[in-house]
Amino acid sequence: MPLAVQPYQVHIPDSDLAELRTRLARTRWPEPAPAPGWNHGVPRQVMQNLCRYWAEDYDWRATEARLNALPQYLVDVNGLRLHVVHARSSYPRALPLILTHGWPGSVLEYVGLVGALTDPVRHGGEPEDAFDVVIPSLPGYGFSDKPTQPGWGIERIADTWAQLMNGLGYTRYGAAGSDWGTSISSALAAQHPHHVAGIHLIPPLAGPDPTATDDLTDAERDALSRLRERGHSGSAYSEIHRTAPQTLGYALADSPSGLCAWIAEKMLTWGDPNLARSGDQAVGLSWDHILDQVTLYWLTGTATSSARLYAESIHQVSTWIDGTQADQVRVPVGASIFPAEVPRPSRRWAARRYPDIRHWAEHQRGGHFPALEVPDLLVTDLRAFFRHLR
Repeated sequence: MPLAVQPYQVHIPDSDLAELRTRLARTRWPEPAPAPGWNHGVPRQVMQNLCRYWAEDYDWRATEARLNALPQYLVDVNGLRLHVVHARSSYPRALPLILTHGWPGSVLEYVGLVGALTDPVRHGGEPEDAFDVVIPSLPGYGFSDKPTQPGWGIERIADTWAQLMNGLGYTRYGAAGSDWGTSISSALAAQHPHHVAGIHLIPPLAGPDPTATDDLTDAERDALSRLRERGHSGSAYSEIHRTAPQTLGYALADSPSGLCAWIAEKMLTWGDPNLARSGDQAVGLSWDHILDQVTLYWLTGTATSSARLYAESIHQVSTWIDGTQADQVRVPVGASIFPAEVPRPSRRWAARRYPDIRHWAEHQRGGHFPALEVPDLLVTDLRAFFRHLR
């Protein structure tokens, strides 16, 4: 059934950007933390420098122009209006590919890959590597509508993606994603296997067999240790999103510096430390990368609505990560494993849940945001996995 599709361009009023700068200038800063370094969160000096750059040097209009250089649409699907980047390749046998972002990401994570995916010959690939690229903003994220009723978890989003792809004229396609995108791509494949050629996951979410925890390799023990440490020192944000997104939202919707700290902490600490901070300035992830995401969340007022996805689905996702659930997804699967990512499953853990793994790549650099940190590696993996599924 055809969908209602409306061409779209991003045009943020100058008054919204002026108000943002005014609010940043009026920030009431807390005192420095008594604990050294990052032990109590983002150091005050880092946040002051980042917010000063945001107010004085960051150029949202350049980011807006990058988005507007791509075909964008508002598409009514499943009772919700979605913002969708839809870039078709000029190659006639291009494989449709739907890319799904997560939190604290957005479509801005993936727009830098569009050229290499749609026009591979100009970017070191072969004509048979071409994709038609579809990048929707999750419900409650970016320029998509905010759900007004509960029930918009990963399974419903996956069904909505299936309706979106069918409405765009695609009956067979690939799916890929990171963060929430791994779970939504997996749900899409499980619920619509006859339409999904394969899924590429960054990384697959899978844990050890709980009945065989004595049979672990050194790498698996290290992965579990890092997962426990992340749970101990870095998971409070997820519990707040799960239990009280509305309470958190009052602060994040009102304070740009507060929103910036909430998102920048994760972007700075989840990236590859060998690529990331040099003093106060990010290298692998630049301050512009971070502020692209923060500014989009601020201008669209989606800090609260985006957090609600945790209330809907994080419990289910947690059972896949710890291995207590391993409901199988039987379409072909590719995986990219980056050294700074947590969780970091082994191939045999992943095979419990994904029995048809066709491509498995473990890289020496990169973290939670590979489309921004190491886009060359991610594009290579996407091409390699989907090459044999066309």
